[in-house]
Amino acid sequence: MSDTPQPEATTTADVWVDPRCPWAWITSRWLLEVEQVRPVAARFHIMSLSVLNEGREVPEKYRQGMIDGWGPVRVCIAAEQQHGNDALRLLYNAMGTRIHNHKEGLGRDMMLGALADAGLPAELIDAAEQTELDVPLRESHHAGMDPVGSEVGTPVIHVPGPDGELIAFFGPVLTPAPRGDAAGRLWDGVLALAGTDGFFELKRTRDRDPIFD
Repeated sequence: MSDTPQPEATTTADVWVDPRCPWAWITSRWLLEVEQVRPVAARFHIMSLSVLNEGREVPEKYRQGMIDGWGPVRVCIAAEQQHGNDALRLLYNAMGTRIHNHKEGLGRDMMLGALADAGLPAELIDAAEQTELDVPLRESHHAGMDPVGSEVGTPVIHVPGPDGELIAFFGPVLTPAPRGDAAGRLWDGVLALAGTDGFFELKRTRDRDPIFD
């Protein structure tokens, strides 16, 4: 029998995001750091804040975002359907960089630029107006959100528990994204909390705006 340590199996962390959410963007940057220091692979999926907030009263300043937010998530869904999950990851990263770091908004120019950045066909922009894509969009949304309930937003993360059970949780919401070993330590702590039966909430008031650097 060999005494050579066996590599740890890679854990897939499924994360549901809307490209327009700044807090999900920061969490996603943290997950990319976690990939470097833990045997974790982040797999991106799309939820929609526009779907989440349908029928709810939202502040006036958010209403236009509710309307404009449909286009980017439809384009993301179309990209995944036609080119696979790896393409979705590339497109989400490209959109997030343009939306949050470059402040380009949610419009057509942002989406065309992101498609080019991700190496995807410009024709995918047509998906922004294709309401029939709302069916698979809602399916993706509910696959991520239903296990955590209706009182949370994005990001939502699913990971397999040690006994094969699903561990699903909202967050973490943080800024800025921890780097290196700090990212790994946070991952360990988040899993310890989320994997504890009966644990529901740990929260404090946010006292700073999102930091994207």
